[in-house]
Amino acid sequence: MAKACARHILVKTKEEAETIKRQLAGGADFASLAKKHSLCNSAKKGGDLGEFGPGKMLKAFDNVVFKKPVLTVHGPVKTKFGFHLIETIYRT
Repeated sequence: MAKACARHILVKTKEEAETIKRQLAGGADFASLAKKHSLCNSAKKGGDLGEFGPGKMLKAFDNVVFKKPVLTVHGPVKTKFGFHLIETIYRT
């Protein structure tokens, strides 16, 4: 079965997510921005969600982690929790 490791930054608004994405594109550190802005408990670990299989996350999240290119920041991705910026670290 496929497995992936990903990290994310969760914020309330699309605008906030886009602002953070621009900072990342400019070379800002993902983990630092996650610790500063993310509303998820994973913020303490720089947004790291660890390794998981398909179906463990919401569908919109899974679609990014298991289908989009790795080591690229995707989003904003809207879920019931807010807006995510998602980076897949690796996928098997």
